[in-house]
Amino acid sequence: MTLEDTKRILVGEWVSLTPEVRPSATRNPDGTLKPFYLSREFKYRGDDRFELTISNWADPYGKVAVARIDLRGHIEWVGEHPIASGAQKANFIADEAYEVTPMIAGFADLLNKVASAGFAPWQAGQRQSVFGKTFAPFGLAEGRNFMEYDLIYVQGDYLFWGARNVDGRGFDTEQNRPTNLQIPLRRKP
Repeated sequence: MTLEDTKRILVGEWVSLTPEVRPSATRNPDGTLKPFYLSREFKYRGDDRFELTISNWADPYGKVAVARIDLRGHIEWVGEHPIASGAQKANFIADEAYEVTPMIAGFADLLNKVASAGFAPWQAGQRQSVFGKTFAPFGLAEGRNFMEYDLIYVQGDYLFWGARNVDGRGFDTEQNRPTNLQIPLRRKP
């Protein structure tokens, strides 16, 4: 599959099969990584533009919502990825929007302690833009767009991105670009 084939097939909406688990950068008292539960909704509009909504859950079954993250931006295509024939290196750049909605009071309270400067008081169910601002909980720096060095691979009605590094490292450099596939999204009917 060529890059143009991938772009053509990618147009549309994709959703998580079920809540997913990732290693987080946060550790338990015993040093093990805390799990991070999420669901993804991804839209590719063409013209290298994307929208991504990540719902963060407190539990593996996706019953207790903690936060919602909404990103909009562009995909920079970097070349073929060796993980599978037709896979492409893709940099996701949130250069249009980055919004956070705490879904429970406990997370809003935490944000009010660690991310209050430059924001209205955080409240459950109320979205705020963190675009272009310093937002320590997610490692965002003022004036810099969030970007991940990732990959895209489409197989039938399934969209694969890269599997998270098992040590919790983000995809913040070319050296940290994933080398394995994670649980896929499926095309939304």
